[in-house]
Amino acid sequence: MNKKLIALAVAGACVVPEAMAQTANPVTLYGRAYATFESVEAKGSVGAIGPVVRRNRVVDQSSLLGVRGTEDLGGGLKAFFQLETAWKLDQNDTTFAARNSGVGLQGAWGSVLMGRWDVPFKVTTIAVDPFGDLTIGGITSALSGSGVGNQQAVFDRRDQNVVQYWSPSWMGLAVRVSYSANEGKTSAPCAGAAAGTVCNPRSEGGSITYTGGPIYVGYAYHQLRDMTFGSFAVTATTPPPFTFQTPLLPKNTAHAIFGNFTFGPIKIGAIYEKLKRGNVSTAASTAGTVIGFSDQKAWMGNVVFTAGNSQFIYQYQKAQDGGERIITSATVLQPAEPNCTVNAVGYQYNFTRRTFFLGEYSRVKNNATATCNFGTGDERLPITAGQNPQGFSLGLRHIF
Repeated sequence: MNKKLIALAVAGACVVPEAMAQTANPVTLYGRAYATFESVEAKGSVGAIGPVVRRNRVVDQSSLLGVRGTEDLGGGLKAFFQLETAWKLDQNDTTFAARNSGVGLQGAWGSVLMGRWDVPFKVTTIAVDPFGDLTIGGITSALSGSGVGNQQAVFDRRDQNVVQYWSPSWMGLAVRVSYSANEGKTSAPCAGAAAGTVCNPRSEGGSITYTGGPIYVGYAYHQLRDMTFGSFAVTATTPPPFTFQTPLLPKNTAHAIFGNFTFGPIKIGAIYEKLKRGNVSTAASTAGTVIGFSDQKAWMGNVVFTAGNSQFIYQYQKAQDGGERIITSATVLQPAEPNCTVNAVGYQYNFTRRTFFLGEYSRVKNNATATCNFGTGDERLPITAGQNPQGFSLGLRHIF
């Protein structure tokens, strides 16, 4: 009997310190389950390309499962980690740990992390979107670099190989800075670039915000270097009617000012973006070659009215210009500038702080060269420039 008690005491002595460490530095499991049932289509025919016929679908809205934890290192310093993965509710084709994941240190001076994480431009701008950059009416329908050359959400990014700094809040002011390591740098030119250049793809940016009471305002900037951009249709007066090209941009930048304000049951928000893509690095000189872009302007406004557990939402987006400049000829003409608008209305019923129902209708209108669409990923329809997506969705979200 005594031998058994001694053995239990020894085992307890070995286990208790680990159990105490877990209690002092807990690891948290968390997640989100969010899916929508949708009926969508894209109206309009372009040449021989017919409209996208109406279809029903179930779409996962970035459901996720994560684990995070901290360890107190003493002297006000903490170590932290997070591993976050997608788990689609509509199909089982997810990649493990493709969401925000990293390891870092946190102190009174702020936080530094390394890993894979949403860039400050994305984090701070989607805070103004009542749909949270998800669903058919979210911010990436026309903003964040969408609507040109079949590109969508260019700056709504989660960068790999990233180092980020997050400041503490100084009387409501907060700063975030992000740098993605240039692991793809070579001594040779990028594919299709002019001779004598060096290929050095990278991604970096930052933001500054102020949060105080009913006010949230800020500015964000991001730049991409030596990255390809878009798929472009160049109109010709003789067949073939379209020539597709994928240009290389030495520099692609986005600026955004944004904010929202709450007074009583009403919350209003707005964003203005300017995107500069500049000249193209190319060795080609034939007609139809993309040599640069005009500046793109985009803005969004929304209003949310809350009555008890119900919220009524309206959001408007518009993007214009930003089209390609090409080498023209007698038969290859300069395309018109892109222009699109997005109108979305929604009704949200909050059962609790963790669970809500959302009903939504969204309509996108593109001119002949614009390609604004339903946000990103599975939301997008396979449209051609000039077609107009529209549809409605019913969704349920639960967080844990």
